[in-house]
Amino acid sequence: MSAVEVLQVDVLNNPGFFGDPFRFEITYEVREALQQDIEWKVIYVGCAKDESLDQVLDEVLLPADTVGRFQFTLEVVAPNPDKIPIDDLLGITAVLITCSYRDQEFIRIGYYLNNEYEEAEMNENPPSPPILESIRRHIFAEEPRVTHFLHSFDSNDSYLDENSSHSMVNSYSNLLDTVEETQHSKLKHSDMQSSRMNMF
Repeated sequence: MSAVEVLQVDVLNNPGFFGDPFRFEITYEVREALQQDIEWKVIYVGCAKDESLDQVLDEVLLPADTVGRFQFTLEVVAPNPDKIPIDDLLGITAVLITCSYRDQEFIRIGYYLNNEYEEAEMNENPPSPPILESIRRHIFAEEPRVTHFLHSFDSNDSYLDENSSHSMVNSYSNLLDTVEETQHSKLKHSDMQSSRMNMF
């Protein structure tokens, strides 16, 4: 049993425009009082082919020294479009919420999202430079992909065993592969909702 369990994540202000902040309402339970804070992080996948282009939108530390159920709204700025390859600005990508303790991740919640212009003609022939204020962002909030990683928290055991560490690497690699495949298939909004792809 995990010392901290995420019970629910609600995606707020969705859909929205590309430049709107991301807002998530997170409910979690601290089942075992911890000695240090837990760290929440929101990551935007800028390019499925290049992990170095991921953008950490924000990092937040919260105390976990009291047992109980808690809720907070995590609001972070939109990604910097200048750091995203122009070919990856539109289409399918992903946003991740992670939670870590002692610099080791123990849960990751991933969502596909789609960026597109409101007018079909602009999607078929994207303007150059992009018109950011006309790009709509839709997060597929109904189908989050949740991955748990073994963590010993404040016990004397190693935080991650060999198998779980290997799982972390494979999980992220699978995410990038799936996003890339989805981009290549050029799925439309309706197609994405009916697709049962495994992000992790």
